[in-house]
Amino acid sequence: MIAVADLDSILAEWLPPLSLIAIATAYAIRLIHLADAGRPVPRWRQGFFAGGLAALAVAYVSPVDDLSDELLSWHMVQHLLIMDVAAICFVLGLTGPLLQPLLAMRGFRWLRHLANPIVALAAWTVLLYLWHIPALYEAATFDSDLVHALQHLSFFFAGIAFWMSLLGPLPKPAWFSGAASAGFVFAVRLIGAVLANVLMWSGSVIYSRYAPEEAAHGVSGLSDQGTAGVVMMAESTVITVAILAWLVLRWAKHDTERQELLDLAAARGVELDPARAQRAVDAGQGERLRERIESGSLGSGASGRA
Repeated sequence: MIAVADLDSILAEWLPPLSLIAIATAYAIRLIHLADAGRPVPRWRQGFFAGGLAALAVAYVSPVDDLSDELLSWHMVQHLLIMDVAAICFVLGLTGPLLQPLLAMRGFRWLRHLANPIVALAAWTVLLYLWHIPALYEAATFDSDLVHALQHLSFFFAGIAFWMSLLGPLPKPAWFSGAASAGFVFAVRLIGAVLANVLMWSGSVIYSRYAPEEAAHGVSGLSDQGTAGVVMMAESTVITVAILAWLVLRWAKHDTERQELLDLAAARGVELDPARAQRAVDAGQGERLRERIESGSLGSGASGRA
């Protein structure tokens, strides 16, 4: 019989690559169905989704995975690949039509709440700090491959929730735009910066069980820990600047598209609620709403859904 420890190792070894294959297959099938229905997914979104798969592959099936078991700094690299890089790419690779079958399933309707920034902020903060409690962190890293897989799944979920609430195709609360979304980015990054500063400036080693491997690599525990904090802070800064630039450009684009829809509706003598136009643009459905206005099919129900 297979021992429990062996089963943990087998699951931890095969779950990531099999998950990547399953995700890629489901995405490809949905792409084909949408293309056949005349609703193709933009190639840039497909590229981002492929980038997310590549980021996870680097995190799990490259030397990064081996080094993450030996040095805290490389474990931080792995976590950031999972929680930020892969999660961002996956979210940017999604559209409402792509998610529609999943969200229509009764057991997955709760995923709609990922678009709520309050829920996302709470999930991201709790999971980040919970798993960095020394006892839990070392239990996942050194004691159980299965717990380690759960830790990584939690980080990926937290990343998806955060980026979905900010950049995803699901409808956002009316108040969450402009300055509110920028403030959300700063708030989350500030929360992460606290942990990064603890790692950089702590006068004692927090995760002591890396000591044998750190010694083998010729680095001290404090140096490795400080490097992990620097990596986290540097990555956070780059991501924050990039996302803020993205938000500014997106806001300008959405504002222009929203006004064009309102002007078109006024020229065609169709009533269009500005809030509805904004929702359609934010959800990536502006072109669909434009087609309905031009075809005259919008009718008097302009205060409803696009």
